Amino acid sequence: MRSQPVICIADDDEAIRELLAIYLKNEGYALRFAKNGQEVLDLASTETIDLLILDLMMPIMGGIEACIEIRKTQFMPILMLTAKTSDLDLMQGISVGADDYIKKPFNPLEVTLRVKSLLRRYRDYGADRTEAQTMLTHEEVTLDLQTRQCQKGEVLIRLTPKEFDILAYFMRHPNQVLTVEQIYEAVWGEAAFEVDNTVMVHITKIREKLEDTPRKPTIIKTVWGVGYRL
Repeated sequence: MRSQPVICIADDDEAIRELLAIYLKNEGYALRFAKNGQEVLDLASTETIDLLILDLMMPIMGGIEACIEIRKTQFMPILMLTAKTSDLDLMQGISVGADDYIKKPFNPLEVTLRVKSLLRRYRDYGADRTEAQTMLTHEEVTLDLQTRQCQKGEVLIRLTPKEFDILAYFMRHPNQVLTVEQIYEAVWGEAAFEVDNTVMVHITKIREKLEDTPRKPTIIKTVWGVGYRL
């Protein structure tokens, strides 16, 4: 990641873009702006974006559609903004590749903290990692911590940043039963509070990508009433 991370704020509300810009500029981030999902795709095709703040509901192309398209080729952290409050709506963004979400109306300071957390987790597990260990393996699955690539056998598996970090956390703690709270606090870098669905959705997506039979997982196993185990 570059010394000055580039953040794209995608929201059709100019007031929200300007508000977030004030706080994020104060943190030293370089900013780019988009008013709809198509502008996000156009921007991401010509410039490296380190983190994307993506509104769920925008004209021309909404956040869900944009997230799906982005995740076909890119893996930067995505923070979803949403005015919807149902668990189904909130989990939809995560299920298509968003790493975190925040509800409108929001405190811009909280958005700034989430941005810092996402960038820190991406940096710590990503190309800037300087620890001697750069590869993690479990049976057929290999994680390259420098390139953030996942392979199962000879097949490249496309994981979102959060999916990658969760799997890396499991692979650093083999055979250990990990609670939902432990996973969330380690990967999201903040205290866990009512996060069962968030972690569950991410693990479900990992299973769909890695398991031959996702409903009968052999890699990340459920330990009923406790958590999960690799």
